[in-house]
Amino acid sequence: MEKNIKLTPMFEQYLGVKKDYPDALLFFRMGDFFELFFEDAEIAAKELQLTLTARNPNIESPVPMCGIPHHSLDTYVPQLLEKGYKVVICDQVESSKEAQGLVKRAVTRVLTPGTVVEDLSLNQKKHNYLGALYWNNEKNSGGLAWVDNSTGSWSGLQSRKIAELWQWVQKLSPKELLLPQEAGSILKIPPHLENIQPFYVPLNNFFTLKTAAERILKVQGVRELSALGLAGKDELIRACGALLSYLEQTQRQEAGHLSPFVPTDLGRYLIIDEITERNLEIFQRLDGKKGMGTLLQALDETITPMGGRLLEERLRQPWRESSPILETQAQVQYFYNQPEKLDAVRKLLKSVYDLERLSTRICLNRAYPKDFVALGQSLAALPLLCETLRNTDKETEAQPPALKNMLRNWDNLTDVCALLKNALRENPPPVITEGALFKPGYNQELDELIDLAEHGETRIHALWEKEKDTHNLPKLKLGQNRIFGYYFELGHNFSDRAPEHFVRRQTLAGGERYTTTELGELEEKMMFAAEKRNNLEYALFQELRNTIAALRSRFMYMAQVIAALDYWLCLAQCARLKGWIKPLVHNGREIKIRQGRHPVVEEIQGKGNFIPNDLFMDERRKILLITGPNMSGKSTVLRQTAIICLLAQIGSFVPATEAEIGLIDRIFSRVGASDNLAKGQSTFMVEMMETARILRQAGKRSLVILDEIGRGTSTYDGLALAWAVLEELCRRNAAGSEPGIRTLFATHYHELTALEGTLPGVHNMNVAIREMNGELIFLRRLVPGPSSRSYGIEVARLAGVPAPVVQRARNILENLDKRQKALDVNFNAVKEQQLQMLPGLNVAPSDEKPAQVSGGREKSVPHPLLVVLHDLEIEQISPMQALGILHEWKKLWGEHEELH
Repeated sequence: MEKNIKLTPMFEQYLGVKKDYPDALLFFRMGDFFELFFEDAEIAAKELQLTLTARNPNIESPVPMCGIPHHSLDTYVPQLLEKGYKVVICDQVESSKEAQGLVKRAVTRVLTPGTVVEDLSLNQKKHNYLGALYWNNEKNSGGLAWVDNSTGSWSGLQSRKIAELWQWVQKLSPKELLLPQEAGSILKIPPHLENIQPFYVPLNNFFTLKTAAERILKVQGVRELSALGLAGKDELIRACGALLSYLEQTQRQEAGHLSPFVPTDLGRYLIIDEITERNLEIFQRLDGKKGMGTLLQALDETITPMGGRLLEERLRQPWRESSPILETQAQVQYFYNQPEKLDAVRKLLKSVYDLERLSTRICLNRAYPKDFVALGQSLAALPLLCETLRNTDKETEAQPPALKNMLRNWDNLTDVCALLKNALRENPPPVITEGALFKPGYNQELDELIDLAEHGETRIHALWEKEKDTHNLPKLKLGQNRIFGYYFELGHNFSDRAPEHFVRRQTLAGGERYTTTELGELEEKMMFAAEKRNNLEYALFQELRNTIAALRSRFMYMAQVIAALDYWLCLAQCARLKGWIKPLVHNGREIKIRQGRHPVVEEIQGKGNFIPNDLFMDERRKILLITGPNMSGKSTVLRQTAIICLLAQIGSFVPATEAEIGLIDRIFSRVGASDNLAKGQSTFMVEMMETARILRQAGKRSLVILDEIGRGTSTYDGLALAWAVLEELCRRNAAGSEPGIRTLFATHYHELTALEGTLPGVHNMNVAIREMNGELIFLRRLVPGPSSRSYGIEVARLAGVPAPVVQRARNILENLDKRQKALDVNFNAVKEQQLQMLPGLNVAPSDEKPAQVSGGREKSVPHPLLVVLHDLEIEQISPMQALGILHEWKKLWGEHEELH
């Protein structure tokens, strides 16, 4: 590149900067424009749709070039950051007037996707993480740390499982992930994380243990790592050190704005792995899109950016312990019961901007005047919020403890609000170097300069009038020219009356021109007033910034208060709008949900179109084996149960008429079909890998949802695998007092329904359908008992499969059924033989009186209606509800089944 161009001084300066940032796009300030050259120009022109030109087109090798106006930087740079590019800003650090030769330039900012703090490049309600991952092969241990530079929050964890660290990488989705160059294949980005942008850095410069520890102690202002929960966590310390080193390199200053480091304690939170997060469509739909169709969108009624980020964080990490859940429920219930206060506080929150990110930009000297105005407006709302919350209308005792404590420690920041209100104009200019920032009265010297700059001529005219009146000179004239500036003029007839302090400047044919000391001083002040004003306002602005930056801890405290308040109000508003109820959470393992609904499906379909369902899990029904045809709603039941449990453990009300949730430590899911062609993994392979992980990691307090295990292989292989998985879930923790793992197991293998009454805790449920005049009607009701068949051919007909194909399928099915009946004769014997081979399970004795079921098989299970009658709590239903229940029973069993 350098050999093919003429190295002018400007290009030498450019290349000297570019060699330090080879992986970034360099924006080089030249006058009123930022220019890009060589490959940078070609990339920027393509990505930003700019015109690609050439500099020095007459030389042998013209230099590709494109540029943007300097004031458009904030418009174009976010587009490049969103596409994953790093951007370096090289600005002029002296004016062209002061320069002797080439204007001095220096890198003032390094912008990367993971470190940006400007609002235009950020999603207001979403964290923007930078991550760092380190793995020690010798210790078989690793650390993952992450930071949101825009808010100053950071955390991390250490683990002996590299897979667990990658799971957290996927959950957090950092915009950049720092990895040591020498890490080797073990830290190579997995194919399913291809959206993560790795940035490989030298091990010695970023991940050195001693240097990392020193950086942490210095930035955090502590003497011991134990104060931050980092003692003995060497791998996590290295990862934290890499973050600090990268921030220092890109921000051109120490990361003093970071909050105290708090390690993530996995024992405090319900763990939702990335697969379950995807299957439940918490943050994005299965097709990868966000927004409508996700749980976050259905739940998000937050007003402020801080509240939105707290909601996102809580959905990623629901609580595992009951105390924070109950505390949150109390706040939500309080506002739920007071809709007027709920609406009033939410209305006031609309005036509060992003305190966390505003404070960060001020601390990093990245704030514009409008940021200070927004901060002042936000602070002005705090006293009103406090007053509204304190106004209890004789209900002081009804306030929950957490709200009382919040109000007790509330900081209105009135001193800061008054400072900002008295200092800055309401609509300041976008830049801080052109004046017009401060209000009159803020600074006496500034007021004088403003008066001179804006009213200087008026003051000169006033001086002229004073001289005329004081010395009785009615013929005294005021003039101005480029050579002498302002002057007084008297004709020759009146020149002898000139006062002693008049100093002759010029003699003309018609008279004399004079100046005075006062006129000269006033003119000199006018000449430099605008420049002095701009310089003084810049200095005052930096002084104001330093004053506000020193108060960051107060802002951050109130940002956390506002976030928590907004979170409570969000859950209360959601409960009121959608008709949700407060669940009872307990330390048992029972789950009881009456009239449960899927919040996302209900929002899309409308409440009137969604059919709710009851679900009960206890010691007799730990594993619900759910059958039913395709499209009947089995997957919806699975997902809605997990989502209701998740909502309960973030302190939210839930979509049901009654809910009792035994606390869960982890949710596992194996739902839907997927493959990974990049790794050569088929749908069945992916399914088995996910199932294997569940069987290895699920524990006594876990909740597992499995959808059609074994469907991706041959019928008998699939049936055998599904059966074995079911047995394993039943006997897990068999040595304990409560064997078995809470599981919802949807399947089309109807042979498995014979295991009810034999395997402990297995209970059959089905999603009811009804045939009427040859048509299949989906009732969407979850009822006890197995489904009689899968109705796959009927579903195919509904999907539009040609009639001849459907009829042929029916003929084939009829022949297969005849063969199956012959095989079913020995099914019960095979079942008992297999169960006797299974250790650790108390299987039901084979001499119980059997009850006939479809297909000639026998089981010792009651009729589904008897199960419903046993569970029915008569004292808790109204007469109208009783009639509705009878009507439902009539539809399900009144016309074609007989009780035994």
